[in-house]
Amino acid sequence: MKITRKAFWLTVSCLSFMIFACVTINIYFPAEEVKSVAGKIVDDIRGTPPPENTNPGKDQNSFLNHKFLADFFCPRAFAEEALNVSNATIRSLKQQMKSRYPLMKPYYAKGILQEQNNGYVALANPGGLSLKEKRDLQNLVNAENGDRKLLYAEVAKALKIDASQVNRVADIFAQEWQKSVR
Repeated sequence: MKITRKAFWLTVSCLSFMIFACVTINIYFPAEEVKSVAGKIVDDIRGTPPPENTNPGKDQNSFLNHKFLADFFCPRAFAEEALNVSNATIRSLKQQMKSRYPLMKPYYAKGILQEQNNGYVALANPGGLSLKEKRDLQNLVNAENGDRKLLYAEVAKALKIDASQVNRVADIFAQEWQKSVR
């Protein structure tokens, strides 16, 4: 009887362990894809030129060999998929933000506007501005932040990222926004 109880509890324990071990939820967050999309979108909005070739004297044959190997092992359809995230809403938001940026750029240079770590813009030091200028600038900041919030949600939707992960998308975009104003 004692051996039967031990066997029973051992069996129940093993079965319970196997059942609970199978119930794991793995949420994949495509950080690299978001980063590449963020870089492209920010460059498009801010008009940042692509980096120039820093080693013009590099051996072209080795470059071609590496490119061939990369193309062979990583087909372009998969490699460029994340870079083509676009829909009508994203294009419209990018256009609005692109037209607003020249109005905001002088304030970035003066340190009045600042890119936050959460992906949004904030007034840093509006000390020398008149009340009208502060109001107008605050309206610009509110419009920019509203568009950014929609942009992050649209990018998440386009990349099939859960809506609960939009803040992570915003954090990745924050790094790209901060690079472009340095």
